[in-house]
Amino acid sequence: MPAVLNIEMLPFWFSVLICKLLYHRIMPSKKLKEFLDKHEVPYVTITHSQAFTAQKVAASAHIPGKNMVKTVMVVINGMMAMAVLPASYHVDFNMLKEITGEGNVRLASETEFKDMFPDCEVGAMPPFGNLYNIDVFVAKVLTEDEVIAFNAGTHTEIIQMTYRDFEKLVHPKILKFAVH
Repeated sequence: MPAVLNIEMLPFWFSVLICKLLYHRIMPSKKLKEFLDKHEVPYVTITHSQAFTAQKVAASAHIPGKNMVKTVMVVINGMMAMAVLPASYHVDFNMLKEITGEGNVRLASETEFKDMFPDCEVGAMPPFGNLYNIDVFVAKVLTEDEVIAFNAGTHTEIIQMTYRDFEKLVHPKILKFAVH
C-alpha cells in the first residue's frame, strides 16, 4: 500500500516549502493558458528538462533555434518593455534606440523586473507583455516564422503556437532590432 503524506504531521516550515514548490511547478503558466483558452487559440505545451537559456531550451525541447523565442527585458526611457526575438539572435541596443527614437535604451536587470511577473519563475516569462501591462517589441525576423515556441512561465515548460495567433493576441510593435 502506498504511503500517504499527511501534511498536518509535517513541521510548518516544511509544509510551506512543499506548497511553494508545488505552486511554482504547477501554477506559473496558468494565467497564460487561461488567456489562450479564452481566445480559443490552439497551442501545444511541451515539458522539457530544466534549462535557463533560450538556446538550451530549444535543444532540450527539440525545437529549431529560429523558432524558439526569447523574451529580453529592456528599459526604454525608464519604462520596462519586452524585446522578443529568435533564440539564435541578440538585441542590437543601438538599433533599438535608433528605431524607437528614444534616448535611453538598456538591458534590464533581473532585480528590476522579477516582481513584475509573480506567476513566473525569474527569467521564464512568456512574451505576452499585454498580460502584465508591458509594451512588446518583436524583431521583424520573427514574423517570418510560421510557428514559434516560448517559455510558459517556468524553466521546464514551453508553449508552441502560430506566430500569426501570437501577433493577433499581443499586438506587438514590429521593429528591426535583432542581429545574428
